Amino acid sequence: MGRKILPAGPGRQLTGLYYAREARGMTRSELVRLTGVSKQQLSRLENGMVRLRLDHLRPFANALGYSPEQILLWGRYPGTPMGGGHLESSDVLRDEPRYEPFGPAPGQVAELDTRAGMGGGGVPSHEVRKDGRHTDPLKAEGWLFPTNFVREELHAIPAHLLVLDTIGDSMAPTIASGERVIANTAHRTPTPDGLYAIRDAFGCIVVKRLQLLRSAQPTRVKIISDNPNHPTEEVPLNELEIVGKVMCCLKLV
Repeated sequence: MGRKILPAGPGRQLTGLYYAREARGMTRSELVRLTGVSKQQLSRLENGMVRLRLDHLRPFANALGYSPEQILLWGRYPGTPMGGGHLESSDVLRDEPRYEPFGPAPGQVAELDTRAGMGGGGVPSHEVRKDGRHTDPLKAEGWLFPTNFVREELHAIPAHLLVLDTIGDSMAPTIASGERVIANTAHRTPTPDGLYAIRDAFGCIVVKRLQLLRSAQPTRVKIISDNPNHPTEEVPLNELEIVGKVMCCLKLV
């Protein structure tokens, strides 16, 4: 038996978000779980209680498999199939901001673009993240991890996480060159001891093992490379720039 379409209420009409979810055979609870948007907010967006904008729809695009423009237009033309049909630029309402598919979408984890830097301190013109006096370029696409994995295993939210592409052998065999790690940028104190993403002398982000030397006065931190061919350093705690704690490694096979 098909689902019953309930009226949106006086003076309102069901929006494209409702029709897109129904087309995927997905319940509201399932969409809430996939996107992290509250059930109350989803209900408001589906039932026309909020005037939809493209930025409202971006969190739902990956889960539903439609672009924000398609979902928006579906509400204006409910009978129009949106399974990948062509959209003319004139179909998008002029008063709506255009969706630019660059940089991580809401709910995704950003990845640092280690190859995007420019000589002389230049910064690429695309998406960047601000980190104090540093500006880090980001890749065009982010990573989408299961909500339960981020919450229960990484104990974080996507906005606090950063994927880093490692280069070099200083952390071998723990981390091989080219493997990625996920760092929690909300964790910036070197305790407990473990793997952290830190700034080197050139302001670049590197992964090292940190050990807090509490007996030293003032407190110092030992910076350790797992590869014995690389030297160990010690610096005062107040001179160490920590980007985040490394939570896991995305191993290559």
